[in-house]
Amino acid sequence: MAGKNNGPTFEAIMRDLQARKFAPIYLLMGEEPYFIDRIADYIAENALDEAERDFNQTIVFGLDTTAAQVADTARRYPMMAERQVVIVKEAQNLRSLEPLAKYAEKPTPTTVLVLCFKNGSLDKRKKANGTLVSMTEKNGGVVFESKKKNDRELLAFIEAYLRDKEVGIDYKATQMIAEHIGADLSRLTSELDKVLISLSGEGKKITPEIVEREIGVSKEFNLFELRSAIVNRDVYKANQIVKYFDSNQKAGSLYSVLPFLFSYFQNLMLTYYAPDKRSENAVAQYLDLRSSWQARDYVTGLRNYSGTKTLQIISKLREVEARGKGIDNPNTAPGELMKELVFFILH
Repeated sequence: MAGKNNGPTFEAIMRDLQARKFAPIYLLMGEEPYFIDRIADYIAENALDEAERDFNQTIVFGLDTTAAQVADTARRYPMMAERQVVIVKEAQNLRSLEPLAKYAEKPTPTTVLVLCFKNGSLDKRKKANGTLVSMTEKNGGVVFESKKKNDRELLAFIEAYLRDKEVGIDYKATQMIAEHIGADLSRLTSELDKVLISLSGEGKKITPEIVEREIGVSKEFNLFELRSAIVNRDVYKANQIVKYFDSNQKAGSLYSVLPFLFSYFQNLMLTYYAPDKRSENAVAQYLDLRSSWQARDYVTGLRNYSGTKTLQIISKLREVEARGKGIDNPNTAPGELMKELVFFILH
């Protein structure tokens, strides 16, 4: 979920907005701008009728205004409308939040104030920040922290986004997209929308072939296939992929391979401590994976890599990461380091 465990989720906020249940203040903050923008844009497009927006909707940027001006605007009453909307984008650029903290103590009931703080969350240890957060919560407002998706959540996000569009996707295609684009949700949804446009006449399911054609990710030479080759100790296939990466760095590079393989072998090491290592269901539950299908690589890995070898690989991954940053490495190119790493893993 994008929100905190004890706070409202993005989905819950959107359900209320779609039911036209508007809060007096929306305090949106965090490292993932996608959800912040989605909420703010929905309010801007739906809280007022088009004819009401000229006099009752104000959108400003933090660099171009002050907290005092925002608070004064929020205290106004709407003109021939049920409510007014005040949206502050890039609110992290406001110099002082004291006027807004004071406003939050008694917000105007006919105003919907949306404060968008990006690139991090408010430091509640600062008095004005803490007051703004606590008073927003106390007086019926919404405090939402938008967090970056981890790898597991990213796959679920892709599937959910497409499910809302009534489109399916197979697991390999999901992996290809997630690995190629990463956790930049704005770029990710833009690429998914591009794929959706291309689906006319091809059914309602995204396949690796479609991903390869529309996004430019090879269905044979990608991080997912490299991991599969390594898990199954397929030396020929792994070397093919690494050679392809060395000449096509957009498809894969040392800097994308390292975290991807580290995540796998770190989980493989944990799998050695699972109560039932032979059951895919038990391993999936132990590692908090979304399905037993995902645990298959770890059960296979247990057969192909001893605990000692797994620890050595983790150590090698850390060594190569340091050398990739230039530590104790005067002239070895990233491509050569990648080949060296894969050779070490497989031999």
